[in-house]
Amino acid sequence: MTTQVPSSFHVATLWPTDPIPGVIQHARRNKERVNLNAKEIALLELLRAPDVYVEAGWDVLVERVRDAAAKKEVREDALRAAVAGERNAAVRERCTKLVAYLVPQ
Repeated sequence: MTTQVPSSFHVATLWPTDPIPGVIQHARRNKERVNLNAKEIALLELLRAPDVYVEAGWDVLVERVRDAAAKKEVREDALRAAVAGERNAAVRERCTKLVAYLVPQ
């Protein structure tokens, strides 16, 4: 969703490991994430700060996610199940808003 290259590599993980040089680990405690694919997990992470990670804006994000859902790369039912366990209220709210936009217009 962005062309920017971060200065460090960030990883969201259910089970952090010992420190890895050059990698910043972010612990996520939502066990439902284990049922998500990489794109779905990335989407939840992106929804933590879409203003930072989506240069083209909300409408383009919706369009990209809608396309991914049509290709079965992102599953609405899996997102709904997983987002319920997210501790970050903003992620829950943004995901609910996003899923509502997935219906083709």
